Amino acid sequence: MEKLSINHNPDFKNLKSNNIILGSKSPRRIELLQLMGIDFTIQKLDIKEDYPKSMSPIKTALFLSKKKSQAYTISNNDILICADTIVCSENKILVKPKSKKEAILMLKKLSNKQHKVVTAITIKTTQKEISFHETTIVHFKKLSMKEIVFYVNNFKPLDKSGGYGIQEWIGLIGIKKISGSFYNVMGLPTRKLYKKLKQIL
Repeated sequence: MEKLSINHNPDFKNLKSNNIILGSKSPRRIELLQLMGIDFTIQKLDIKEDYPKSMSPIKTALFLSKKKSQAYTISNNDILICADTIVCSENKILVKPKSKKEAILMLKKLSNKQHKVVTAITIKTTQKEISFHETTIVHFKKLSMKEIVFYVNNFKPLDKSGGYGIQEWIGLIGIKKISGSFYNVMGLPTRKLYKKLKQIL
């Protein structure tokens, strides 16, 4: 495990007696948790991210965040944070694309439409478990094939649900507006996470 630290947020000064574990190696989630002023370690276990296909996007994200948390054995001083982000267009979940061709098809599907991004979080200690979610609506402009291909060839869409990162080039030039939390689309509903961490301590 790698220990990451930053200047302590005064609201979390009592966290020094706890070991915060981020159950993810997502660069976006790591960056956001650092910016929140929390010391934490990173521990990612490979699990099969399968789920019942009859579930709604919200229930799917919650199911997967809980499933990830169940893969860890934690001790008395541990606070585990696991997350899952789902991109949903026209009631269909768009998972991480397996190829550049699939990423192009996903972005064509998102072009000139709105879609939902749901991130679910499970916070777990030996005494408590809290799961919650947040939904953000994202509106894309009409993307040209030239723009889509440029993004897919020059960035890393294959590790992102829906095939794009809002903080990357495609988000800068392609997103008309969002309704809800920007950071939720990056992978962590930071405002809600901040509130829930304060409650669990």
